Amino acid sequence: MNKKDLDPTISPAHAFGVQFRRSRETKGLTQAQLGDLLGVTGTYVGCFERASRMPHIDTVNRADEVLETGGTLALMYWNIRHTALREGFPEFVEHEATAIELRLFETGIIPGLLQTPEYVQAELARAVSCGNVSTEQAAERASVRLARQSLITRQPAPVLHVVMDESAIRWQLGGPEVMVPQLRYIEELAELPRVIIQVAPFTLGACRPFHSCLTLLTLPDHTRVGYVESMKRGYVERDLSTVQEWSRDYDRLQVDAPSVADSVAMIRTVREELER
Repeated sequence: MNKKDLDPTISPAHAFGVQFRRSRETKGLTQAQLGDLLGVTGTYVGCFERASRMPHIDTVNRADEVLETGGTLALMYWNIRHTALREGFPEFVEHEATAIELRLFETGIIPGLLQTPEYVQAELARAVSCGNVSTEQAAERASVRLARQSLITRQPAPVLHVVMDESAIRWQLGGPEVMVPQLRYIEELAELPRVIIQVAPFTLGACRPFHSCLTLLTLPDHTRVGYVESMKRGYVERDLSTVQEWSRDYDRLQVDAPSVADSVAMIRTVREELER
């Protein structure tokens, strides 16, 4: 199949092949050169790009690292498998991977972009034990979640602003052996120049504008979209007035929540209590 014959509208697999090829060409690599970096032959890379063969997920994750895609290839891979991801979520993560600014509000759990591998495993193990997902689905979700985290260190890195409800740092998921390194990791992330972390304390009460999780993304063309989830699926919100309203509410949340320094001090206090 010639390059001009690749049509991403034919199937998700063809879209994956197109994105794989574009990512490789952006890096100025030949199929053989990329194959060497991935531990496969250039012929196999050509098969991936023609959608005649799908790579193993380990190869996909490695390609995301080498090609610095922000986890896009892994997301598209799991979208093809389509067994574990909530409806609407793949579309959101495609936008997330290219966003220049992310503003998150999370309640009850540490945001996925900030989770350690041990926290991810503890959270998904709980979901498996409750019968919410299968072991295979949990493994797929873990791979996608960890792949998404590469956007924090990509160059140029996006601005990441996270406001967590206090419940997220108080819930001892996995016990102290999981929570102590998880909270320490958040403290380390807060030192990065483009990462802003705040904690909305319980005392904020009714002044907290959101009562469920929300993400606001600023895309490369400076448009904004929002993302929320119901029990069944996720929704990418593009309506301008709705996204503007959410943005204003988030601005107020930033002001009402403790400063970054005070928030990190709260996280450190909780960690030290668990260590004792």
